Amino acid sequence: MVTEQLRRREISDPRVLAAFATIPRDRFVPASLVERAYEDGPLPIGAGQTISQPFVVAITMQALGLVGHEHVLEIGTGSGYAAAILGMLAHDVDSVERIDDLAAAAEATLAELEIRNVRVHRGDGTLGWPPGAPYDAIAVAAGAPAPPPALLAQLALGGRLVVPTGSADWQRLIRITRRSEVDYSEEDLGEVRFVPLVGAQGWPVPSSR
Repeated sequence: MVTEQLRRREISDPRVLAAFATIPRDRFVPASLVERAYEDGPLPIGAGQTISQPFVVAITMQALGLVGHEHVLEIGTGSGYAAAILGMLAHDVDSVERIDDLAAAAEATLAELEIRNVRVHRGDGTLGWPPGAPYDAIAVAAGAPAPPPALLAQLALGGRLVVPTGSADWQRLIRITRRSEVDYSEEDLGEVRFVPLVGAQGWPVPSSR
């Protein structure tokens, strides 16, 4: 996966490549999909959610520019795979998941792999995780209609937020850097497709009917 899907497609950060080589993706997919764990595509993990394509996760990680000392926030824990990668790259990670069953499963897998610097929280990810703010970097693993104001507010000065923004079906991956208390710069990293980011500052929560 590292050689075929990442090195050949502009992923060059040695720390990112090493993290992907270390974290076993097959531990973060359903048992029925283990044989497909290293395919270059997303896979369903239940509750209408997916584990993202490895290359897209790698783009996000590389764009965050982590060197090891950072305090990081992840929005959308899912199966915990990207959180585990972040745990290899940063000092510590707060990860927020709105679906209880996914959060519990992610916590269990992270514990089994002895990844101790990732904390999984239940909540509305569009609101971030205020108790841990400010964050040096924030990674969002779901598509938002616009960057949630709460996440912008929780970004440290000089910090980076990588978030997919656009429609519920297709987005552009954007890196936002906080330049001052009120100024932010944006860079477009390309087209992506994520599940919708739902919550108070994202898309409406789907009706249960």
